[in-house]
Amino acid sequence: QVQLVESGGGLVQAGGSLRLSCAASGRTFSSCAMGWFRQAPGKEREFVAAISRSRFPTYYADSAKGRFTISRDNAKNTVYLQMNSLKPEDTAVYYCAAKFTLNQYYTGSQNRDYDYWGQGTQVTVSS
Repeated sequence: QVQLVESGGGLVQAGGSLRLSCAASGRTFSSCAMGWFRQAPGKEREFVAAISRSRFPTYYADSAKGRFTISRDNAKNTVYLQMNSLKPEDTAVYYCAAKFTLNQYYTGSQNRDYDYWGQGTQVTVSS
């Protein structure tokens, strides 16, 4: 079992930055591939970024490429999402997700790829 708790969301102006954190419980964080997803009002939850157990490779949605960076610190059981050049369309609840895998290079981009989910953190970008 893995419990995930996101933090770092908030209100920011367009062009600004935020860093989201996701703290994982348990001793098995290093065995998990991790992902970030988001859900805007009235829309389905969509993929943002993923990182393998070994930190590389990483994988991004087109909307995140060049602006967002996913990283992880296995010693702290934490995954991060650095978001720069934020746009109003980035407004959403952001969720982190975990998947146990033996494949140290695995990155998933689908909701169904992940086994555990956090409760989410709200990100609001004003224009």
